[in-house]
Amino acid sequence: MSDRRARRRAETQEEILGLALEVMAADGVAALNMATVARRLGIQPPSLYKYFPSRGAVYDALFKIGQERYLDAVRQAARGHEGLAAMGASLEAGARWIMANQVLAQLLFWRPVPGFRPSPEAYAPALEIHEHFATLIRAAVARGEVHPDAAGEEGLALAASLIAGVISQQLANEPDATYESGAFTRLVPRLPAVFAAAYPPR
Repeated sequence: MSDRRARRRAETQEEILGLALEVMAADGVAALNMATVARRLGIQPPSLYKYFPSRGAVYDALFKIGQERYLDAVRQAARGHEGLAAMGASLEAGARWIMANQVLAQLLFWRPVPGFRPSPEAYAPALEIHEHFATLIRAAVARGEVHPDAAGEEGLALAASLIAGVISQQLANEPDATYESGAFTRLVPRLPAVFAAAYPPR
């Protein structure tokens, strides 16, 4: 009975998170309303708090799930590649994931909810994403593709800024475009070369 209850609870929590994303997509990421989620679920708002104690807890759960899925996408893409090629494959996979999950990506990367700070547990996958790209850049250094400075904090910040800038421009100007048709996402394959030009090997 305990296992059955735990399974049903997990299923209900998953359904709540899916409904929360629908509300965020319709009303804006920062406009998540727990009463609206409860109404769509067919329960009274107080009952919703049995599954998530606050609106912040819903955001936190979504943040963790989104970071884990993004991490999985970039890791999977890097397999079978080395150095800058692996970096490029990860950047492309990450950009495709964001285009396919724009509402969740806003919560992850653009801080649209005033006052929301993810818990350490929810933020842990984001640190793994940072380390994933740091590892790829260190491998590119070892292969002689970029200068060792590329693996420093400034280099990592530049790499993050390059992809964030492209995706921000895409979502701001053509949110309904596909990855292939987007005026800015089409630039993603060129980013490793731009990065390498900033840190040429010597």
